[in-house]
Amino acid sequence: MSHPVLFHRRFGEAGRPPLVILHGLLGASRNWQTVARELSSRFDVYVPDLRNHGASFRDDDAGYPALAGDVLAWLDANGLGRVHLLGHSMGGKTAMRFAADHPGRLLSLTVVDIAPRRYGHHHRVEFAAMRSLDLGGIADRRAADEALTPYVPDWAMRQFLLTNLARRDDGSFAWEVNHLALAAALPEICESPLSEGETYDGPTSFVIGGKSDFVRREDRAGIFAHFPKAVLVELPDSGHNPHIDSRAALVSALSDTLPT
Repeated sequence: MSHPVLFHRRFGEAGRPPLVILHGLLGASRNWQTVARELSSRFDVYVPDLRNHGASFRDDDAGYPALAGDVLAWLDANGLGRVHLLGHSMGGKTAMRFAADHPGRLLSLTVVDIAPRRYGHHHRVEFAAMRSLDLGGIADRRAADEALTPYVPDWAMRQFLLTNLARRDDGSFAWEVNHLALAAALPEICESPLSEGETYDGPTSFVIGGKSDFVRREDRAGIFAHFPKAVLVELPDSGHNPHIDSRAALVSALSDTLPT
């Protein structure tokens, strides 16, 4: 039986080193389009939607072995051999798992603001808010925003969630993200993608948001244990989402650290 192939967006052209960008939880390829365009003068940039996100397929298995397997199948389906692989947050954990499983397919690994460890259950409230929204009872996106506000007071987080709300041809709304499967898999998503002793010894960069608490100083020993050649790059003005918070600094850092 054939493996479902991920949807992707492409920026750049053949002949340049291929760079694959993996988005984070509740994100999609669209969140990284601007960064991809800015890097496309040097790289052939591909940004897939991971399973249960965006335009890619749905599946109850949302664990990292499955996510990494999707990336391998997608690379093969698109005729891509060795690539630069960048992953943000959940995408960063997926990239770590892929690097441990398939080191020969990587030119380099870049992990953005996540560490190889277990995290608390982020986004529980957001998943509950998405589940509570009566999709049949909203007339427009403003109404959806108002309905989510009691659950998610932060405006920026609501707008992020609403990027996953799509209007169907008949005018009704639907979530593009499979939030039910992701909520069920949240304990696994929050776990470390790697076991003790698993390593990747190729070129590796960890890009850390200076205003984020996702990568702590005490996480560094674990980073180097799994990735002995890791280089740490801090973006002092960025939070957890440098592609939004500090896009110019992120693009500059990637241009400096990604080998060509």
